[in-house]
Amino acid sequence: MSRILPAARRLSAGFFAAAFLYSLDLSIVRAQHAVVEQLPPIEVTKSDDQIRTRARATGDGDPALSRAAPNVAPSAVPGAGSSGSVGGVAASNAGIVGTATTVITAADIAHAPSQTLAEIIATQVPGAQITTFYGGQIGAKTSVDLRGFGAFATANTLVLINGRRLNDVDMAQVDLSTIPLNAIERIEITRGNSGAVLYGDNAVGGVINIVTRNGVGGPPIAARIEAGFGSFDTRLGNVSTALNSGPWSTSFYGNAVKTDGYRDNNRYVQENGIGNLNYTTPGLTAFLTVTGDNQELRLPGGRTVDRSIGLDELATNRKGTGTPFNYANQQGFSATAGFTKTLVNGVDLIVDGGMRDKKQQSAFFSSPTPVPAVFTSTYVDADLTTWSITPRLSVKGLLLGMPSQLLTGIDYYDASYRQDRGAGQGLAPWHNYDLRQQTVAGYVQHTLGVAPTTDISYGARVQTIRLSARDNFDPAAPFNADIGALPLRSDETQYALHLGAEHRLNDIFSLFGRAARAFRTPDVDERVSSGPSFDPFFNPLPQTFQLKTQTSQDVEGGLRIKAGGLQMQGSLYLMDLTNEVHFNPILFYNTNLDPTRRYGSETSVSYRVNDALLLRSGMAYTRAVFREGVWAGNDVPLVSRYTASAGVTWNIWQNYVVLDATARFWSERRMDNDQAGTQRPIPANGTIDLKLSGQYERYFWSLSANNVLNALYYDYAIASTFTDGRFSAYPLPGRTYLLKAGATF
Repeated sequence: MSRILPAARRLSAGFFAAAFLYSLDLSIVRAQHAVVEQLPPIEVTKSDDQIRTRARATGDGDPALSRAAPNVAPSAVPGAGSSGSVGGVAASNAGIVGTATTVITAADIAHAPSQTLAEIIATQVPGAQITTFYGGQIGAKTSVDLRGFGAFATANTLVLINGRRLNDVDMAQVDLSTIPLNAIERIEITRGNSGAVLYGDNAVGGVINIVTRNGVGGPPIAARIEAGFGSFDTRLGNVSTALNSGPWSTSFYGNAVKTDGYRDNNRYVQENGIGNLNYTTPGLTAFLTVTGDNQELRLPGGRTVDRSIGLDELATNRKGTGTPFNYANQQGFSATAGFTKTLVNGVDLIVDGGMRDKKQQSAFFSSPTPVPAVFTSTYVDADLTTWSITPRLSVKGLLLGMPSQLLTGIDYYDASYRQDRGAGQGLAPWHNYDLRQQTVAGYVQHTLGVAPTTDISYGARVQTIRLSARDNFDPAAPFNADIGALPLRSDETQYALHLGAEHRLNDIFSLFGRAARAFRTPDVDERVSSGPSFDPFFNPLPQTFQLKTQTSQDVEGGLRIKAGGLQMQGSLYLMDLTNEVHFNPILFYNTNLDPTRRYGSETSVSYRVNDALLLRSGMAYTRAVFREGVWAGNDVPLVSRYTASAGVTWNIWQNYVVLDATARFWSERRMDNDQAGTQRPIPANGTIDLKLSGQYERYFWSLSANNVLNALYYDYAIASTFTDGRFSAYPLPGRTYLLKAGATF
């Protein structure tokens, strides 16, 4: 701590001094030009675009404002956008200059037939792939994969809420199911690693920024309630409330879902809530946000297939379980507060900080009985607490006559992780892992309109990571057959870079491109399982916590088209990575892979036929391959080469009846643990989802049918290390239904 804080002060002084001199220069320029508020607009598209293009200084969607006022977003009555109107509430442009960006609005979410946030993203974002273990209304543990990272997708996709990172330092990463859908104003997805300058590590495949509602600017009192039931005895309820009085506003968004799940031992209970308190005046805004979530999930395990011995549980007992007593529970709490103060015209000081706490308990029994034993049972009790403060300056104005926007700041995060691991609940643990990670970073990102038709953006981040890890090992603990890990203390400095440009050829066509560098530090779970566990004769060896930091460089170029109701965005990209982290299932430890490469193309198209009919589609080609080592040229597991989606929203009768339909297709992918490419792949498949909804005065309803063709498929399977042709898969449900109804007040 004593070494981190002086570094933070030096970085803070340097960056804020630079910003002050920059703002002073702008004040001189302002004296020679018209007022800043009358700057010529430099937006590429109108605010109602289906494809968002860039971050601009005019609107709540640009990244500076997402960070500058993270809790301030346009909002209306809680639940606005659920009325069934086509198109919904349009968000401002979002993204970083030169990047491929998609915005999903609250109306898009309300219309979507899919019931989970991860599935909604997969149907709206070209190239986004998901891996889910349970399906139906169970969104828990579903990962969103941007740019083809397979089993480690969650560690390479950075998730933000109101511009603040949610990714923790453990492998659990972000569970999107803990965010109430009715609390979301919009979702801004930036693909590629340019977000690493603004937000730090994990932003390798892309950034998902979830902007929540807060009730600011709404009526004095508003409320919304909704209830539903569906397949597998699913029951859910949602509630939203908002109060406004003068500069003060408060809101609450909560939901609860309970379902038996498709399979045996798959019961799921999820409760979430987000509360906001906001103070808004022209020169000062402040907020307090508190969240809480509780999740109980039973784990049915995989279904084993080994045709050489006539075993095929996918065919004979698809819904069954071989682990009837396994479970994983989680409880989360967070509190974030901050303010934005206008220092002078065009210069804002933004300070916010917060605390996040996540507790997890899980039990695993490899035998069908819940009896603690050597090698066949594990109980884990973990607690992760993260403190953060992120002061920054946003400076907007003219620089040498050119529209300019500068964002600079400091990010400080302090995470403490404790994990007890033993044979069973109530027994003394074998391992008591204690890890602490502190990061301090300084960053600058500058966007400049160098010509009326051309913008550039460049930025850099320097981040220092300090880690201490130890294992308080108890050799006398019951059923112990392990040895303790070696302690580790490390200090490392990493950096991220971004350079992007966008040029508008005319009112219809624009070109964009970028180059960037990003990094990902290993999470604490990966370090806990690092270093060889056994020697070649299976004698136990001490783990080391030591893993190298993953780095990546990528380039991307693309085209955007907007002509009447038609909008299209397409891009090509290439990404090279070194030291990608991977689990070695033979020796049971994590290691750094040989260099890998991602490349491909992503295209999205939308066409508004008229006020009542909207068509949209997306397609992507994704290659993730090893470029060196014994697997050179082989595909990275769990990544489909081809993905596509299509959707239609049709307002059949004045919002009384609205039809939404989405289709999603993905090609075959290699099983997890099949780097050699010798096992049969996970088959290609696709789903079609339908939804009828409507609203009459203050009452609304919807009926969803998911996977209407009753496809029997699975997203995830892991190949056996020792037996060729043997694998374990997680089957997903066929056709499901969900009926919901509610009212606004």
